Order: sequence, then C-alpha cells, then structure tokens
Amino acid sequence: MQPTLPIQISQAKIAEFCQRHQIRRLSLFGSVLRDDFSPDSDVDVLVEFEPGSTPGFAIVTMQQELSHLLGDRTVDLRTPQELSRYIRDRVLSEALVQYVQD
Repeated sequence: MQPTLPIQISQAKIAEFCQRHQIRRLSLFGSVLRDDFSPDSDVDVLVEFEPGSTPGFAIVTMQQELSHLLGDRTVDLRTPQELSRYIRDRVLSEALVQYVQD
C-alpha cells in the first residue's frame, strides 16, 4: 500500500503522460514524501526514459505539462543520471514509484 500523498495524482493521466513521452518509470522524491511539504513546495519528479529516447529541450514542455497534472505546482524533473552522486543512492531508494512501463 502506498502512503497518502499531500497532492492529488490521476494515475491514468500520469500513465498517458509517460507513454506519450517514452518514460518507462516515473517516481516522486523529496519533500512531497515528507512532513515538511508545504503549499509552496515544488514536486520533485524522477523519470527514466526508454532506451534510446532523449527528450532534449522537450523536457521543458514536459515539466510544464506535469506541473498542470500536479495541480499547477512547480515541478523539478530529473533523471537518475542528473542527480548528484552524493544523494543519488538515497533518492533512488526512497523514491515512490507512480508509473512503471509494462
């Protein structure tokens, strides 16, 4: 059972978003999973793309679309490779998966 999140997430819309953008895994991390999440907090999102898929500048559009799907909150979209090596292992172990490609 997944913990209750402080934001509303439509799993169907997240799945459609991921399929359209060739994302094989989408997870949440950071303050959205902790007690210090506030109305002003951004939502940290970790994505893993399908092999060979590189979004380039389209990542900006993806962030905007995700922001809309997550209640118009600021979204910080990251891939595992972009995470600092100092926090990568912790983030990967604590991230809460919202979508996994079948």
